Amino acid sequence: MRSIFAGFTTRGRAFLASGLATAVLGLILGQRDLLSVGAVLIVLPLLAAAAANRSRSRIRCTREIVPSRVPTSQSAVVTVRLDNVSKVPTGLLLAEDSVPFALAARPRFVLDRIEPVGSRKFSYQLRSDHRGKFLIGPLHIRVADVFGLVRLGTAGASPGTLLVTPLITNLPRTALAGSWLGAGGTRASLTASAGDDDVVPRPYREGDELRRVHWRSTARHGELMVRREEQHWRNRTVLFLDTRANAHAGRGLSSSFEFAVSATASIGVHLAREGIDGQFLTDSGPVQAPGSFEDTLLDSLATIRTSRNEGLAVGLSQIPRGDSGLLIAIVGYLSAAHAQQLAAARRDAPGMALLLSVGTWVPGRESQQSTAGTDVAAGILAAAGWRVTTVTATTPLTTAWEKLTSQVGPVTRGIRPPVTVGPAT
Repeated sequence: MRSIFAGFTTRGRAFLASGLATAVLGLILGQRDLLSVGAVLIVLPLLAAAAANRSRSRIRCTREIVPSRVPTSQSAVVTVRLDNVSKVPTGLLLAEDSVPFALAARPRFVLDRIEPVGSRKFSYQLRSDHRGKFLIGPLHIRVADVFGLVRLGTAGASPGTLLVTPLITNLPRTALAGSWLGAGGTRASLTASAGDDDVVPRPYREGDELRRVHWRSTARHGELMVRREEQHWRNRTVLFLDTRANAHAGRGLSSSFEFAVSATASIGVHLAREGIDGQFLTDSGPVQAPGSFEDTLLDSLATIRTSRNEGLAVGLSQIPRGDSGLLIAIVGYLSAAHAQQLAAARRDAPGMALLLSVGTWVPGRESQQSTAGTDVAAGILAAAGWRVTTVTATTPLTTAWEKLTSQVGPVTRGIRPPVTVGPAT
C-alpha cells in the first residue's frame, strides 16, 4: 500500500486532496451533492491505482543480448520483450533499462497499452571503446493509467551480461602452422628433416630398434648412439602475456598494456581459427576457464588487469614441458635477467616474441636507456634461438606479425645456443 500511495502523480494527489476537502465540506454543510463529488474524486485515483497495480504484476519481461560478447568499438543489440499474461489490457508503460554509463545513456521507451495476452518489443544498441564485463539491467517499468493519476514502478527482466573483448585485428595468414607446428608428413619436425649430417643422436636405450643406430656417431662417441625420434609437434601453442605493471607504460587505451592485450587476443583468435589449440599463460600463471581456447582467451582478456609481480618466474614455471608446441610471448620491458629467464623457458619448443619498446608509449619521454635495454633483451632472446620482433607505439600489429612470422632461420630443437648479454645487431 505504501508503494501504491507513493505512486500517485501530482494530478492524483490533487484529486485526493480535492476529494477529501470537498467531502469534508459536504459533511459540514450537509450538502449531499458535494459529498458525492468528493467521493468520486477520492475513489477515481484509488481505482486507477488498483488497476495499475494489477497490470504491473501481470507483465513478464525477457531480455536478449546479441551477441553477448563483442570486440571493442563494435555494437551489440539488446532486445527486451514485455508480455501481458493477464486477460485485461495494461495502461501506458514507461520502460527504462539500467545501462552502465561507459556503454550508453539509459534507454527510455514509452509503450502504448498492451492488449490481453499481447506483447511489445523494443531494441537498442550498446557500444563500448573499453573492454570489460558489463551488467545490463534490471529493467524498470512504470505503469500509468489513462488519466495520469498513478504511475507505479516495478523491476523486470533480470540483469544480463555483455562482455566487451579487446580490439581484434585480422592477421594475415602465414606458413606458421606448417613450418613451426608440424604434424604429419608435410609438417615433420625440423630435427627429422635436417638430414644425417645434422642429426642430434642420443645414447642407446633398451628397447630401441637397431635400425635407428647412427653408426657414425657411435664410432665417434665409442658407444651405441641412435637417431632421435621424429618429433611431430602437435598443433598447439602456449600464449604468454606479460601483465606486470612495471613493465608497461602509458595510460588508458593508449598504453602499452592495452596494445599487448589486443595483440594477445588477435594472435590467439588467429591461431584458433587456423585450427591450432593452445593454452593461455600470464606472469601469474595459467588462466583456466570452461570452454575452448578462444573462449577462455577472450573471456579472460576482457577483464584482465596489470599485476604487481616483479618478475616472470611464476608464470614461466607453468609452461608445460615436452610436446607443448609453439611458445609465443608478448612482453613489455625486460631486464637482462628477465630476458634470460624467458629465453630459458623455451626448452625444446620453438619460441617467438613480440617485445614492446614501452618507452615509445610515453610521448617525449623515450629514454636511451630504455631503448638500449630493449635491444639487450632482444639480443638475448635471438641468441637463444627465438624469433624476435621489437614493437613501438607506431608499429601496426599486422606489420609486427608479418615480420615475426617471416623471419628466416627456424629454431633448432634440442640445441640451444649460448646466451650472451649484449645489444641486438
